[in-house]
Amino acid sequence: MSRCDFKIVLLGSEHVGKTSLVLRFVNCRFNSGTPYQNTIGAAFCAKQMQSHDREFNVGIWDTAGSERYEAMTRMYYRGAHAAIICYEPSSMPSWTRLRHWLQELRTVEEDCKVYLCGTKKDLLDSGSVQREVPEDIIATYSQGLHGHFLTSSKTGENVDELFQKIVDDCVGDLRVMKNVEEARVNLQKEDYEKNKNYCFC
Repeated sequence: MSRCDFKIVLLGSEHVGKTSLVLRFVNCRFNSGTPYQNTIGAAFCAKQMQSHDREFNVGIWDTAGSERYEAMTRMYYRGAHAAIICYEPSSMPSWTRLRHWLQELRTVEEDCKVYLCGTKKDLLDSGSVQREVPEDIIATYSQGLHGHFLTSSKTGENVDELFQKIVDDCVGDLRVMKNVEEARVNLQKEDYEKNKNYCFC
């Protein structure tokens, strides 16, 4: 993929399921039998999406949740159009830590659109875990942000809806789209200049 129109970063503590969320969205799969592995720095993937009858390339940076990688992961925030901050509804520490991630993000990319994502909804629904983060607290905290989604990477519930909302919001933002169009024009100019230097005869 030669360019990314929109950059999305995923933030959140270890074990909240950021990587599973990305894999479900990009590859439509869930690896329940794969042993847990820490993300080091950030992992990148991309996907083509549609909004308002147009196609866009979306780049997703899955950042490390471990505190020892924090200094490294901050550099991935720069230039992000949107951020998904993940937490587990059954883990109050992951919710408390969420506020830290938001503050870190704002110091680097103040205008980034922020979405909260509660993960592992299937465990809540089945009764395997108990909710620790009250819904009224989540609703209050989400009011100043761009949205809140309760997702399941295992079943896929609300995963596509989350990413579609982000892309639709970016497309509806005139400032963001102005930058996207300028970047596309510049890329076309670069491709033209490269091809001009080759002889095809």
